[in-house]
Amino acid sequence: MDVREPPVIDFAPFYGPEGTAKERLINELRQACQEFGFFQLTNHTIPASLQESVLQQSKEFFELPISTKEKYNKGLNGDNRGYEGFRAQNFEKRGKGDLKEGFYLGKDLPLDDPQVVARNEPAKFRAVMDEYHETMTSLAMGILKMLARTLELEESAFDAFCEHPIAILRLLHYPPQDPDSSDIERGIGAHTDFGGITILLQDTTGGLQVWNNVLSEWVDVTPVPGAYVVNLGNMMMRWTNDRYLSNLHRVINKSGKERFSVPFFLSGNPDYIVECLPTCIGAGPKYPPITVGQWMAGRYADTYGASNEEAISEMREVPS
Repeated sequence: MDVREPPVIDFAPFYGPEGTAKERLINELRQACQEFGFFQLTNHTIPASLQESVLQQSKEFFELPISTKEKYNKGLNGDNRGYEGFRAQNFEKRGKGDLKEGFYLGKDLPLDDPQVVARNEPAKFRAVMDEYHETMTSLAMGILKMLARTLELEESAFDAFCEHPIAILRLLHYPPQDPDSSDIERGIGAHTDFGGITILLQDTTGGLQVWNNVLSEWVDVTPVPGAYVVNLGNMMMRWTNDRYLSNLHRVINKSGKERFSVPFFLSGNPDYIVECLPTCIGAGPKYPPITVGQWMAGRYADTYGASNEEAISEMREVPS
């Protein structure tokens, strides 16, 4: 692993007793959050078989005809669930837009027509995605417990934030970019995430890059089999009074192969008030308190050009 890249961190001590191994984990996480806002996590107990199933189901979905996928365009249902086509986003505001397509999932899938899901096995698609969403929510809560410890807080400090959270799963497909394509062509343009934390499952293709602030250059996030790429969002940076970093990242896929990834975005309870954590006040809070719902609606409106009211509707969690 290139030393310029975000670190790979062994999460196994989280599941064990207090001691030097857990203290080492806390210190490694703290350093990664301060320097990169990114790290890769191994030994997290998520079965490889579930990861493989999610990626396979995603691949089968994106192989469906575009006419079928467009029937479930997320713009039609108003709840931020469903299909998003190629070039729908353009983070760097250059060129034709980002070369990817996606499918957005919450606790309940927006898939009532069996023809849209995973070829001839809609029940399997639903079961796999529901299990994976639940598993990712649990892992995110575990990561937040350790992040609380890195900030000299009780492990339970973020528990209320995680109650009835905005938690979105995305399936993403990046076709290979032409090796001779323009220098401004992106799978996804440089951006930061605006929620709490993101947990990314990526295949072995590569293409994800993170900005190294010390070297002032883009560095690859080399895929590690079974590992999750974890990054902090803008909300976490605000919450920690800028102690922790929400970092720029992008995807450039010139591998000659398709790339599949599955990010999970945990943004928290919409009614939860995000205000400077007591151990991060320093010379004083830089930002006023704000609810998760207000913060996310504002960021969503900025990104997609929607009104705050529309953004709140787009974000809302479908009841389970």
